[in-house]
Amino acid sequence: MAAADTNEVLRFITCGSVDDGKSSLLGRLLHDAGMLPDDQVATLARDSARQHPEAPAKLDFALLTDGLAAEREQGITIDVAYRYFHTARRNFIVADCPGHEQYTRNMATGASTASLAVVLVDARKGLLAQTQRHSYICALMGIGQVILAVNKMDLVGFDATVFENIRTAYQALAVELGIARVVAIPVVATDGDHIATRSPRMPWHTGPTLLEALEEAPVPQPADGDFRLPIQLVVRPHQDYRGYAGTVEAGCIQVGDEVMVQPGKTTARVATLRVAGETADTARRGQAVMLTLHPDVQAGRGQVLASADAPCPEASQFACHVLWMSQEPMLPGRAYDLLQGTGRVRARITTIKHKVDVHTQAPLAARRLELNEVGACNLDLDQDIAFEPFATNAALGGFVLVDLLSRATVACGRLDFALRRSANIHWQHMDVDKAMRSHAKAQKPLCVWFTGLSGSGKSTIANFVEQRLTALGHHTYLLDGDNVRHGLNNDLGFTAEARVENIRRLAEVAHLMLDAGLVVLVCAISPFAAEREFARGRFEPGEFVEVYVDAPLAECERRDPKGLYRKARAGLLANFTGIDSPYEPPANADIHLMTMGSSPQAQADGLAGWLAGRIVP
Repeated sequence: MAAADTNEVLRFITCGSVDDGKSSLLGRLLHDAGMLPDDQVATLARDSARQHPEAPAKLDFALLTDGLAAEREQGITIDVAYRYFHTARRNFIVADCPGHEQYTRNMATGASTASLAVVLVDARKGLLAQTQRHSYICALMGIGQVILAVNKMDLVGFDATVFENIRTAYQALAVELGIARVVAIPVVATDGDHIATRSPRMPWHTGPTLLEALEEAPVPQPADGDFRLPIQLVVRPHQDYRGYAGTVEAGCIQVGDEVMVQPGKTTARVATLRVAGETADTARRGQAVMLTLHPDVQAGRGQVLASADAPCPEASQFACHVLWMSQEPMLPGRAYDLLQGTGRVRARITTIKHKVDVHTQAPLAARRLELNEVGACNLDLDQDIAFEPFATNAALGGFVLVDLLSRATVACGRLDFALRRSANIHWQHMDVDKAMRSHAKAQKPLCVWFTGLSGSGKSTIANFVEQRLTALGHHTYLLDGDNVRHGLNNDLGFTAEARVENIRRLAEVAHLMLDAGLVVLVCAISPFAAEREFARGRFEPGEFVEVYVDAPLAECERRDPKGLYRKARAGLLANFTGIDSPYEPPANADIHLMTMGSSPQAQADGLAGWLAGRIVP
C-alpha cells in the first residue's frame, strides 16, 4: 500500500486492562492494513504454530508486538512496543502499552506523546479498574479523544445490548475525565471483525471500522502561541561563535527578532539562524534550529529563549498533578531532581492536597503517594523556572522527578499553575554577606553533620568536638536533633513523613548558620540517605562534612542511655529507628567513626584536629 502523501502523523496508544486483546488487535490492524510483508507473515505463522500447537494454522497476531521473551512466554505485554504504519490517507505511530497495573509507568510513557487512545474493553467484563486508571492517565496526559474498542464480541454472542451498555458507561466516564471525543466500535480482534473491514456478524453497527476511525480522527494542532525555544545545547566550535541549539516548541522566529533569556530578563536579537543545517530566515514550531544572538549574551542548557514582548511566566512554586511511579512511596518534603524542558532543578513536594480515586475521580486524603497513585500537590523548586501550564504547552508544563541517589525516574507530572505566593517572594539583597561574616570570625564556615543510630555516641562526640573547637577560638553552634524537637520541630512526630520534614528544617537552619559564618555541628539520626543528600545539596562544595558515627545495633541497645530501645522492644514506642523503622547507613561518608573500642574523647580529639585544618582561612 502506498504511503500517504502528507506529513501528518497520528500518534496513538492502545491500552486497557490485561488480557483485553491489545496486542492481538494491533497485530491484526497491521495485517489487515497490508503492512506485513510476506516473510514476516511466514515468520508469524511459524511462531504461532510453535506457541499454539493445538491450532497450528491460526495466526496469533499478538506475537507481532510482544517483542520481549518474557512477554511471549507469559502472553502479556510488559514493555511499550512502538510501530510505524501507514495507509493511503495517513501515517501512524502506535504505542502498544502494557495492561498490568505494575507496568502503569510504561503506559504513561506511551501516553505522554500520543494524541489519541484506543481503549480496549473485554465485552464479557465491561469497564474494569485498570480501564478507568488508563483512561484517567490519558486525560492527565492531555489526550482528548478515545476510540473505545469493545473486543471479544463473539464471546457474548455479538449482543448489541452488551455493546451499548459498555459504550454508555464509558461515555459517562469520558465526560467526568474531560475526554471530548469518544468513538465506540464492537470488534473481534483475532478474527478481524470491524478492524479494517465491516463484519457481517454485527450488521447493527453502522459506525466506522477501527481503521476508518483512525483515518478520520482529527490530529490536534497545539495553539501556536508565542516563540519558545528550550536551549538543549550550546555550540562553541571556536571562541568567536556561540550557537544555541534546540527545538522550537511554540511560535516562530525570524532573524532580527528580539528574544529574552529565561529565567531572567536579558534580551538580545537573533543574529543568524540555521534549520536542519541550512541557513534560514525563519523557523517555526517543531523545527530543530541553531541560532546566534547579538549581543553575545550568556545562556545555557535548561534556559528558554522566548519572545521578548511575550515572555514565559517564571515561578518556583506550583500546583501540579503527579503520577507516582516508584515502589518507594513519595514523602512530602523529600528532595528530587525535577526535569522540565531541557532543565534540571532541585524540587520538593511540599503538600499533598489529595490523591485521586481513579475509579470515581473523587479526592481522597493522603499523607504520601504509593505506586501508580495520582495526587494533586504543591511543588517547591530551589529556583525560578520559565514555564507554561501543561494545558498550554506540554513541553514547558510537563516534568519528571528523579531520585537523587538511584537516579531512577520516580514520577511524572503536569504543572497546573503557579502559586501566587511564588510571585510575592523575592531575594532581598544584603550588603554584608557570608564571606564578610566569615572574615570577621577569621574562619571558614562549615557544616559537620553527625549521623548514626540512637546510642551510637553522636551527641557525646559532637559535644566534645565543639568544646575543642571553641577552645581554639572558633565560632561554633551545636544543633542537636533532640533539643530542636523541643522548639522548632515540636510539631513533628516520628513517621517517615515527619522524619523527612525534621531533617529538612535542620538543614535549612544549618544553612542559615553557615551563612552567618559559623561552624555548625548538626547531630541527628537522619536515617534516610535521601534526606542527608538533600542536606548536602544545600551547601557549596567543601562546606559539608558527613560524619557517620557507627556502632552495632546490639551495642546501642546495651548502652540505651535514654531507655528508648527498651520501650521500642516492648511495643511502647513506635517508628523507632533500628527496631521498626529503617536506618540507611551512609555509603560514602566523609568521616567514618567506629565507636567500639575507642573513647568518645579520643574520637573527638582526632575529628576536631582534622576539622580545625579545614576551618582555618
